[in-house]
Amino acid sequence: MINIIFFGPPGAGKGTQAKIISNKLSLPHLSTGDILRSKIKQNDNLALEVKDIIANGKLVPDNILNKIVSEKLIDDCKNGFILDGYPRTLDQSKFLNNLLNEYSLNLNYIFNISVNFELLTKRILNRSIEENREDDNADVIKTRYQEYKNTTQKVSDFYKTVYKEIFHEVDGDAEIEEITKKIIKILKNR
Repeated sequence: MINIIFFGPPGAGKGTQAKIISNKLSLPHLSTGDILRSKIKQNDNLALEVKDIIANGKLVPDNILNKIVSEKLIDDCKNGFILDGYPRTLDQSKFLNNLLNEYSLNLNYIFNISVNFELLTKRILNRSIEENREDDNADVIKTRYQEYKNTTQKVSDFYKTVYKEIFHEVDGDAEIEEITKKIIKILKNR
């Protein structure tokens, strides 16, 4: 069983890398972004609330994400998982750690993909065009990046301190294939 978390600011490529590694290792890839976009398509009251939160560049409240992720981990991830976009807050990380302890599960790898802001902006605006995503525009990018710096980077720093033996910094400025090679090398070396 292999359990992996990917960290990085919006547009760093964590979702891309998580999908690639998910396919190579045959592990479920839990992307909260994908889960939330799927929820929005349901068009119920919660979907409308989530859509409004995301459209304004804010993070979805912990209680919603914790419930979604815990159900997925318990029901769909018997042989391991790859988390992408979760945990984003210190409360979510505490919830996740408690859940893992409750089910006697361990984290095996944590990857933090770092990228400079200008490249992030370019990537996200390109993604917006390619994937027709309303939630990717210049104002939302700045808000989401600031939200990342104020919230999620603290979670990444927490994991870096507590799990330093399994925490790996990855330069996200490189091409997708180069980043993948670095991650696979780390996976093979351990």
